[in-house]
Amino acid sequence: MTVKIDDYPLLQQLDTPDLLRKLPQHKLPEICHELRDYLLNSVSRSSGHFASGLGTVELTVALHYVYETPFDRLVWDVGHQAYPHKVLTGRRDQLATIRQKDGLHPFPYRGESEYDTFSVGHSSTSISAALAMAVAAEREEKNRRVVAVIGDGAMTAGMAFEALNHAGDIKSDMLVVLNDNEMSISENVGALNSHFARILSGSFYASFREGSKKLLSGMPPIKELASRAEEHIKGMVVPGTIFEEFGFNYIGPIDGHDVDGLVDTLRNMRELKGPQILHVVTKKGKGYEPAEQDPIGYHAVPKFNPQEVSLPKKSAPSPTYSKIFGDWLCDMAAQDPKLVAITPAMREGSGMVRFSKEYPEQYFDAAIAEQHAVTLGAGFACEGYNPVVAIYSTFLQRAYDQLIHDVALQNLPVLFAVDRAGIVGADGETHQGTFDLPFLRCIPNLVIMAPADENECRQMLFTGHRLQQPSVVRYPRGTGPGVVIETEMSSLEIGKARKIQKGKEIAILNFGIFLSEAETVAEQLNATVVDMRFVKPLDEEMLALLVAEHTLLVTLEDGVINGGAGSGVNEWVLRNKSPVSVLNLGYPDEFIKHGTQPEMYAQYGMTVEGIHQQIIAFKNK
Repeated sequence: MTVKIDDYPLLQQLDTPDLLRKLPQHKLPEICHELRDYLLNSVSRSSGHFASGLGTVELTVALHYVYETPFDRLVWDVGHQAYPHKVLTGRRDQLATIRQKDGLHPFPYRGESEYDTFSVGHSSTSISAALAMAVAAEREEKNRRVVAVIGDGAMTAGMAFEALNHAGDIKSDMLVVLNDNEMSISENVGALNSHFARILSGSFYASFREGSKKLLSGMPPIKELASRAEEHIKGMVVPGTIFEEFGFNYIGPIDGHDVDGLVDTLRNMRELKGPQILHVVTKKGKGYEPAEQDPIGYHAVPKFNPQEVSLPKKSAPSPTYSKIFGDWLCDMAAQDPKLVAITPAMREGSGMVRFSKEYPEQYFDAAIAEQHAVTLGAGFACEGYNPVVAIYSTFLQRAYDQLIHDVALQNLPVLFAVDRAGIVGADGETHQGTFDLPFLRCIPNLVIMAPADENECRQMLFTGHRLQQPSVVRYPRGTGPGVVIETEMSSLEIGKARKIQKGKEIAILNFGIFLSEAETVAEQLNATVVDMRFVKPLDEEMLALLVAEHTLLVTLEDGVINGGAGSGVNEWVLRNKSPVSVLNLGYPDEFIKHGTQPEMYAQYGMTVEGIHQQIIAFKNK
């Protein structure tokens, strides 16, 4: 059941921001009310990112009201908060399809709308992209304006500060809106502070400030005195000295839910020269009490009833791999006081909540700073600790140099628990963890493991933790097949596979989660099945036995074929001039769009039927 747009008389008129800008400003609070209610009723029916969007309703309305989008460039960071933006930019009636196969993209996406100026999904890219657009706008000389919207969490990443540093140096005209949803709106962000922000952003103050700089430029002692006085005053009344040091003019903090105040301030700031920071304070989940009280729980939601005070409980027949990891972490810490666990701001997603509470002295949240998280682990390893870095597959991409240079090159015993490996589903192209095996396989000193089930995952984590070299255990999003999990932990023999069943002619080599599919297909084709377990090092003795007894090797992996686990088998076959055919099954050389995991497995032939058909087609060539 979709939301009736007739219930939203103002919102239904706003097919584009041009129409929004034609309305009188006094109508904006009512539009914000309708937009927030529309989001609540739409996302509760369709599922999706929720709390962040509720928190940016007024900010989104104000930005599109003041700036001439899409001529003016509006760059969102990450994009969880961009649902209101999608509603106001011609995609209102499609919102019910968001994150669903062939539906709206979960994040801003250039191929979807001209209002999406930069495709996003990962954190802290907005200022860099906006700076380039600002430089281009200056050269174009058409008075195009550029705005980046970044959250306080995303601002913790080094990339954001690198961009701030560069922007402050070249002094292009651009606005960075810092959406701060962690600070509560206290008295100093009330009427007086909003008034102060309007004064600071006004043309009189800007002209006075620039004129004063020119006047004092030839008088170093007085200029230095004035500069010190300005710094002391700002230190007392404006919490933005750090941004001023980067070369930005700082305004705020102001109430991010006062749409009139936002419009007045943005209108003033649109005409200011040079790099600007507007600090707005918002509340995640604004306007919906359960989301305000639990913004983490309501960050991304399933379908739910807005009238109920809690989200529906997920019924899982078996624990998720993230929980398997979290439980192992606690069990391992009970045995090993030298264990330290590190996450780049993904405590909940990586299953580390329990560990963070039971072992707070061994838990380190590095914020959204994947590079730092990896090298932090390397530093701990140098001092005799046993670091475990819990990180999503696509987030590990952001710390590739640190993985190579700071961990593998020094052969340090850091264990990487790589979550969300393979197809992740609704988050789509930016979050599909399909590239980790190719980019990991080529790194020396690295042991790579791919569990077929929950218990194997637990034992592999223990194995990696005991190794005196870097190791990776990569596991998928969601639950496993539901096998019995052994409490006792034991190390696996490195590089040793296990034969599951014996057949003729065809041998299916499974790397990871498709073992049950492999077994079913093997029964249909009277094939051998091997759970390879280790992507690196490969079990070469097992490969030699399989080549001696079979004419076709079929590799299965939850990742791209190019350079993946199957490619390792290909390399061994070629190196040994083995008289055997090889069929690699996985994902093609493309970015995989959003859809549920089962839908994507079916689309790419990684189901029982799809695997069976691909093997038969290959044999019949």
